[in-house]
Amino acid sequence: MEGQARKNREPSCNYTTINGAEFCYFRWNQSAKHLVLLVHATGFHARCWDVTIAELGSDFQVIAMDMRGHGRSEKKSPYDWLTFGKDVVSLLETLDLVDVVGVGHSMGGYSLTQACAASPRRFKGLVLVDPVIFPTAFYGETAVPNQVNSVDSHPVARRRNEWASPKEMFDNLEQRHPFSLWKKDCLWDYCRWGLLANEEGKFELACPPRVEASIYMGSRVTDIGRLCKTISHPVVVMRAPAPNPDSQSLDFSKSPTRADLHEQFERGEDRYLSDLTHFIPMQRPDLVAQEIIRLAKLRKPRVDSD
Repeated sequence: MEGQARKNREPSCNYTTINGAEFCYFRWNQSAKHLVLLVHATGFHARCWDVTIAELGSDFQVIAMDMRGHGRSEKKSPYDWLTFGKDVVSLLETLDLVDVVGVGHSMGGYSLTQACAASPRRFKGLVLVDPVIFPTAFYGETAVPNQVNSVDSHPVARRRNEWASPKEMFDNLEQRHPFSLWKKDCLWDYCRWGLLANEEGKFELACPPRVEASIYMGSRVTDIGRLCKTISHPVVVMRAPAPNPDSQSLDFSKSPTRADLHEQFERGEDRYLSDLTHFIPMQRPDLVAQEIIRLAKLRKPRVDSD
């Protein structure tokens, strides 16, 4: 657990209030040439990106935010998917960020797509890492697969919430699928920063299970496919294999991304990674970093003002 991620210079930890909630964000290399905004997946947090950031090097100024309900940000609803996109836009405006390479994993990719469509002048390009953007036909469903019709009936709502230490959590997950496929440093960051001390001297998940479950329950409410067609920036879609269409199980290791998503963007490119799972940044952070570096060196597209 003392590998590449531990070589990062420690970031500054910052707080700001936007959209009625307090948000935490971390910042590395503030005076560096290229600017990157990282947005994590449902149930994750800003420091899950540490190993990817180490791969980028000192030429990159990086900001990673804890989304509402996650990490060290306030546990304050609403936890709907359109609000997440608005939160990203508000952070960009509050920090007055421009020429940003936006990088989002899962729900983070969905949120960054909204943000880029709403505020295109602030972006240089997008790296969408298995974003939760389904085919249009999937939207409007009242239930997720396997008859999960309420937050309390969702399996995530019943996940273990309390741990004696981050090390106990790490040891418990290390040999379990899909965590067993992750780089060890990535798993350690997930555990180390994904817990908050409670009043009893133990640790609880920084994204409470019911909050995480409620976010999953809202994933099929709003189709943003039409927004993709308004984005003229270069966009890379990285995706893993999809689940078996006949399966009724909730397999979070499979890709939730529509296979033709890259075609919905004017300058979209597809990166199908047949040997990886949905947790691409935790398995191959180097591949994510390569795409970030490539987009950062491209000329910024001309876009209309917001």
